[in-house]
Amino acid sequence: MSASPSPYLTQESEYNLSEDVVTKITEMAASFPEKNSALIPALHLIQDQFGWVPPPTIKQLAQLLKTTPNKIYGVLTFYTMFNLKPVGKYHIQICRNVSCSLLGAKHIIDYLTKKLHIQVGETTADGKFTLTLVECLGACGMAPVMMINDKYYENLDEKKVDQILKTLK
Repeated sequence: MSASPSPYLTQESEYNLSEDVVTKITEMAASFPEKNSALIPALHLIQDQFGWVPPPTIKQLAQLLKTTPNKIYGVLTFYTMFNLKPVGKYHIQICRNVSCSLLGAKHIIDYLTKKLHIQVGETTADGKFTLTLVECLGACGMAPVMMINDKYYENLDEKKVDQILKTLK
């Protein structure tokens, strides 16, 4: 006899996990000795569905993986690859680690805040751009570096930033 479905999975909400995502998470979790070993790939699936990880989905995921929302939140706040709030169509992440900082990341950050009329952590009024700082993008040899959505942009200067933004508008 199967257990009744979780109330988190059946309540009406704009942030309900899709049946496809629930199925994928359940299948992934079954392939690990401990269900919560599927946590990071499951969070990626949720972020792919919504563009961020909404709080109601944390409760749903905790039920699926037989863990607590606090443990999930701990992972979410540790890794910068997960968005805890909605982001713009273009999520600009700028590396601020040593190599990038030494080679001009601060200047690029200042330039983007002026150009986009937002501060770090904000989204433009039209919802197009969100500006975030990250510790490392793993491309030190091409610093300063930024990532927009899943694409890297390297050896940045003002001219290159202008060209990149022009292609996105």
